[in-house]
Amino acid sequence: QVQLVESGGGLVQAGGSLRLSCATYGFSLEHYGIGWFRQAPGKEREGVSCISSGDGRTHYADSVKGRFTISRDVAKNTAYLQMDSLEPEDTAVYYCGNIWGGYGCPLTVLRYDSWGQGTQVTVSS
Repeated sequence: QVQLVESGGGLVQAGGSLRLSCATYGFSLEHYGIGWFRQAPGKEREGVSCISSGDGRTHYADSVKGRFTISRDVAKNTAYLQMDSLEPEDTAVYYCGNIWGGYGCPLTVLRYDSWGQGTQVTVSS
């Protein structure tokens, strides 16, 4: 059974850091890419970062480039999102999703197959 479980969210002051984890079950990160998305109240879900299967190429939204780093541990079936220099605008529920490796690593919500339940990130000013 495919399952993704996010953790690591919380409340942090502006300029602080958080590390999100996405534990995966029922599939291999060798064959599936992982994307991190976020959704703020009243807004659509938007792509933050993704890491492709195979060679692990990464992509970032312009809003987080230089501040966020995506990584994965294939042996642990877990992906991570290190978030530094957090800003109040980063406040949202963060979700991870999986995408079949043949489709690359787009930051497009509809391309992803399964999602976790989300973890809340709140950045205070």
